[in-house]
Amino acid sequence: MKKTIQLSRLYAILDSSCFPDSAALYLTAEELAAGGVTLLQYRNKIGSARQILDHARELKLRLGQSVRLIMNDRADLCLAADFDGVHLGQEDLSPGSARTVIGPELWLGVSTHNPEQMRQADQSSADYLAIGPVFATSSKERPDPVVGLEGVRRARELTRKPLVGIGGITRANARAVVEAGADAVAVISDLRQEPRKSAEDFFRILG
Repeated sequence: MKKTIQLSRLYAILDSSCFPDSAALYLTAEELAAGGVTLLQYRNKIGSARQILDHARELKLRLGQSVRLIMNDRADLCLAADFDGVHLGQEDLSPGSARTVIGPELWLGVSTHNPEQMRQADQSSADYLAIGPVFATSSKERPDPVVGLEGVRRARELTRKPLVGIGGITRANARAVVEAGADAVAVISDLRQEPRKSAEDFFRILG
């Protein structure tokens, strides 16, 4: 029987490019955990496999079992770092290929940007799906077109799987994303300043 997962309302994303060094990355991760974060994705688009694995293992060591850790893109490094799942973009491994690597138990997430991608991902073995960018975002060099809250509502109609809104989400607009149908919001930028307080604010807003 296929497992059904329960997402935390706040899905924190730790992008290595946002930090001046590894120490700042680890400190932010610990602050987020102290603020109640239990679901965290580690994203590193430019580092070597060795650097990604070093970061990932240190995050696992520091956060232990208190935080579910998701590896961006790399199913192989997800396994090597003993992470809890992998998240794929549209240009990464197919969900089927990733599932072959990580097995049936680890979490598998897939990003989508339009209804057709959502339909395809819904038919895959993904455990949860992401839709975005909901709002304009500066975290990607070549972002996909903004889908808006209407895009979240449309995505909700197309899947029963847990749905994550991503892209430009802040404390000011997060509640609207959940009200549009998302089970969780993924946040990068608005968790960087005072990460513990920011996380606490999000949980208070999202209820």
